[in-house]
Amino acid sequence: MIKEVTFKGIKMNVETKVEVGKNLSNFKATKKDLSDFNLEDYKNKVLVINTFPSVDTPVCAMQTIKFNKEAANFKDVELITISKDLPFALGRFCLDQKITNLTTLSDYRYNDFEKNCGGVIKELNLFARQVIIVNKQGQVKYYELCKEVGSEPDYSKALEALKELI
Repeated sequence: MIKEVTFKGIKMNVETKVEVGKNLSNFKATKKDLSDFNLEDYKNKVLVINTFPSVDTPVCAMQTIKFNKEAANFKDVELITISKDLPFALGRFCLDQKITNLTTLSDYRYNDFEKNCGGVIKELNLFARQVIIVNKQGQVKYYELCKEVGSEPDYSKALEALKELI
């Protein structure tokens, strides 16, 4: 499904394949240590997945930091961030911000998240800002695609959806 977002007020297109009530498609991505991540390894866990254009921008950094702080309050929740940043940039960011309780992933190598779940702004080849919450059975229970890429997600709605799963 093609959805419209804006980037600095300019209309752009995002193809999304994520639907509330359906299972999130499996995907492979690269961790900050260059090892492979496979979603199937996270079965039976509640997941909060954030996508964004680049961790080197203020709003993306804030989104990562805020969800990292909030996720620390929940047990048995895996926090995952995905961008097209290189794994080295993601590792540097986590080190600089002292972030240790989330998994940062790069889709640069396999483009598997893009192929299986969508979320890329076609005109920029960068991820749109999204929040996806998945229950232990792999079903998407919450999905937000920010209409303006430069806007933060609705943290309170996402956290409420997360609380319902815990």
